[in-house]
Amino acid sequence: MHVLILGGTTEARALAGLLHGKVRVTSSLAGRVASPRLPAGEVRIGGFGGVDGLVEWMAGHAVDAVIDATHPFAERISFNAARAAATAHVPLLALRRPGWVPVDGDDWRPVASLEEAARTLDGLGDRVFLTTGRMGLAAFAACPQWFLVRSVDAPDTPGPARTELLLDRGPFTLDGERELMRHHRVDVVVTKDSGGAATAPKLTAAREAGLPVVVVRRPPVPEGVRTAASPEEAAAWVATR
Repeated sequence: MHVLILGGTTEARALAGLLHGKVRVTSSLAGRVASPRLPAGEVRIGGFGGVDGLVEWMAGHAVDAVIDATHPFAERISFNAARAAATAHVPLLALRRPGWVPVDGDDWRPVASLEEAARTLDGLGDRVFLTTGRMGLAAFAACPQWFLVRSVDAPDTPGPARTELLLDRGPFTLDGERELMRHHRVDVVVTKDSGGAATAPKLTAAREAGLPVVVVRRPPVPEGVRTAASPEEAAAWVATR
């Protein structure tokens, strides 16, 4: 059996580790991170060339099942995977870590997009901790606020005029996030609802400091696609194929 795992997330790597040695596993990484953490099993890096390219690759490599374990905000590849799997008649599962849930004391401002997040910043403070990654900085390019931008790799698109770049990779600690926000005198945090524990400490630190958090809601999983909440649940699905 040959399982294609889409994505370089923590959950994708964990799933590859669970399946390696039991079935043939190929993990496909988008190639957006310069030095990705590689999973167990076979690895390919780069896009497929859209739906048709993914259909062709699956046929040429005798793929029996596909697991979309991409980042919750990788909307394009998720919809391409759904169309390609339906076209090729290959079973598809979406592995999605649960989203974050606010607790007492949180001051969250939910928004639908990065553009809405940029508009929401007006009146929330002058010093923004932006943790949405390097791909969407253009949405904040016209903002007058000062931004602390944290990203794994340096951005290659224009961003806000007043920016300090922090290259770092999670998981992050609560003490570290507290000190970072204190040192940079952060007024407001902007994040995507990526879920998981690796980057969640910033939410606790913001709550403790009484800071508002602008949270970009994640896009839905393509209609009709079955989901799993953990690598273990996804591995159990593979065992039933």
